[in-house]
Amino acid sequence: MNPAMHRLSAIALAASLAACSSPDPVLYTISPVQGSTQTGAPSVIVLQTVSLARYLDRSHIVKTSENNRLDVQSNDWWGEQLGAMLGRVLSEELSQRLPQSSIINESGAVSATPDAVVELDFRRLDEDSSGNLILQAQVNVNFKNRRPSVLHSFRFVVPPIDTGIGGEVKAISAAVGQLADGLVNLLVSGR
Repeated sequence: MNPAMHRLSAIALAASLAACSSPDPVLYTISPVQGSTQTGAPSVIVLQTVSLARYLDRSHIVKTSENNRLDVQSNDWWGEQLGAMLGRVLSEELSQRLPQSSIINESGAVSATPDAVVELDFRRLDEDSSGNLILQAQVNVNFKNRRPSVLHSFRFVVPPIDTGIGGEVKAISAAVGQLADGLVNLLVSGR
């Protein structure tokens, strides 16, 4: 092969490889939502590691799981592991809502003897066929000096304000804020 053909082949190969590469992913994060402050919750609350339904445990954002089909956004990713992000955001929201309590995230570097332990299991966090964001979670709160624990299921439906993945992420932030409000009520009332 002559040198000109060799260069043309190399250029064609480089161009085809460049055409096959995907653009950098767009990274998203859940934003904490402010809520009403309350008193009367346990002094030290530990938020245990958040559990996720397996279909949610991925870097790609799940648009929907309706109709036995998982619609995953190929270039829209979470900026950090979803379980860790949910734990971080909920810790921040609980700290804001319960200023007289110390909220400790179990996955963090700080530990203390808890007066209450919150266990969270996210069962669903995606859109339904109508485009509404659905958050379904089961929560168990173990109080130090009391039996039995408080087991509660939550389901929130949030219509997105904006379209597209940005609207879904904003709706997720709103739904997680509603979950924080529900957790505060459980922690304050003990039931």
